Amino acid sequence: MKNDMLTLRPCLYEEHVPGGGHTSLILKRGRVLRIKDIEGGANISATFLNADQKSERFNLPDTLKGQHTAKLNAGHCLYSDMGRVLLAITEDSCGWHDSFGGVLNAQEVEEKYGKGPYQELRNKFYRNGHDNLLVEMGKWNLNLQDLLMVVNFFSKVTVDEEGRFSFVSGHSSAGDFIDLYAPMDVLIILTALQHPMDPDPHYNPKPISFSVHEVVEDGISFGCRTSRPENGRAFFNTALYCV
Repeated sequence: MKNDMLTLRPCLYEEHVPGGGHTSLILKRGRVLRIKDIEGGANISATFLNADQKSERFNLPDTLKGQHTAKLNAGHCLYSDMGRVLLAITEDSCGWHDSFGGVLNAQEVEEKYGKGPYQELRNKFYRNGHDNLLVEMGKWNLNLQDLLMVVNFFSKVTVDEEGRFSFVSGHSSAGDFIDLYAPMDVLIILTALQHPMDPDPHYNPKPISFSVHEVVEDGISFGCRTSRPENGRAFFNTALYCV
């Protein structure tokens, strides 16, 4: 169910990211980033780093094992490799965000969708998540060694009893959103491309939008702090860092 966050918190900035596009931003401490699926069927591959000390970055294994989960939704946190909370998922209308799929590189995109060169398609050329993220990371003096793990927002991948992965098509609908609260300054890098396991044989990435909001009410992160004991300790570590 959609909440009324946009009426509660002033919007500081909005941006539209076309399908295949990429962007990056610093989400300042105490603010919320809302990412929205505009048409339905979107996928956002994203990674996160400490904006002030970029050697501290998103740690997916700790995020999952610390919260005893293999999927991400409201109440979960995204941990850094220093045991701090980079972001907390405070609201989520989708209910499941993938932690397994990663991103495709240029060769994998060509193998899956065929050739889509710039010389023929111009700005509609086939992009890949690996290069898109690296382009954005380069703007912050980061390179290949800094590209480690990603989350795929708005996508659902299940695992059966024999360990086989299955992509769930049609998981996200138009208007679905996720809210990310920053208890510290965080560099967010993202790209809007199809999930690597999406069975659609056609290159057809969907657009998304995002907006940055001030938090005007107290207790926004309470559900995340209390959902797991590990989250409470990670928030405490974060508070010590930000003193």
